[in-house]
Amino acid sequence: MKAIEYLKYGAPDVLHLNEMTRPAPKSDEVLIRVYASTVTAADIMMRTGKPFIGRFYTGLKGPKRTILGFEFAGEVVEAGSAVKLFQTGDKVFGGTTKLGCYAEYVCVNENDVLTTMPDNITYAEAAPVNGSAITVMNFLKGLGNIQKNQKVLIHGASGGLGTYAIQIAKHFGAEVTGVCSTGNVALVKSLGADFVIDYNLEDFTKNGLQYDIIFDTVGKKSFSECKSTLTKNGVYLSAVIDFSLFIQIIRTSLFNGKKARSSATGMLPVKERLKYFIELKELLRTAKIKTVIDTTYPLSKVAEAHSYVEKGHKKGSIIISV
Repeated sequence: MKAIEYLKYGAPDVLHLNEMTRPAPKSDEVLIRVYASTVTAADIMMRTGKPFIGRFYTGLKGPKRTILGFEFAGEVVEAGSAVKLFQTGDKVFGGTTKLGCYAEYVCVNENDVLTTMPDNITYAEAAPVNGSAITVMNFLKGLGNIQKNQKVLIHGASGGLGTYAIQIAKHFGAEVTGVCSTGNVALVKSLGADFVIDYNLEDFTKNGLQYDIIFDTVGKKSFSECKSTLTKNGVYLSAVIDFSLFIQIIRTSLFNGKKARSSATGMLPVKERLKYFIELKELLRTAKIKTVIDTTYPLSKVAEAHSYVEKGHKKGSIIISV
């Protein structure tokens, strides 16, 4: 099979298209013909080996798993002898923390974050849901305890997380403000944002307005900067955690009032992530949410896709067509 392999950490040019042996499913696994995968900020971190703490998962000196990609949409082509939940021919989507989705085939345990696709979405629209949309559910519903009529601000509203976050927050009945650049204002409005702030023209931390939840999907505003913009018991959520935020998370957990929170969604128990995933599947089936796609790259152009994502200007998701 064709797959993208990397044997050392570094720039996008460490990614190479190679012929590799097609994996064989274990008794409790399904073999999936991958039709679509994604490139996210997490893939960039795994490729570069930065921050260093991430290497305790990917490999200290070099990558233990040489094929990246943890999201997929495709078709079951073989089921292990003990598999009960899926059968050959099923169209499926999901993710695996074992990686390996930058390839024509990947083996996934039937009890991983895996389910059949709704009939009304494409492989490209299905692939990003496991990573980006589950992350949004974990942050807004799990960490933020989002409630109807709350005021929610999404910073980085036009990105992979942000485009899902607007729609999911609206689904829960919140009043949503999206923060983005000038060129993305129309997109953010089209996704249902009640208000849009162009960060080139206005700093949301200085306009006197307050929010029950601030979800910084890009890690560009610190808790300290956002604190005065939160309501009395408001919650600041950041998808990007560093040491200073870690200290704020500990400090604010000890007292009543405004909170800082973050999470590594991929480290949640599979059952918890799968529960979010099934909920998202229903939202997709009923067209309550949709996937926004910026650009689709063929498997042979994964390095170019990584370069584009690193620039930090993508709208929605980047898809790898396999």
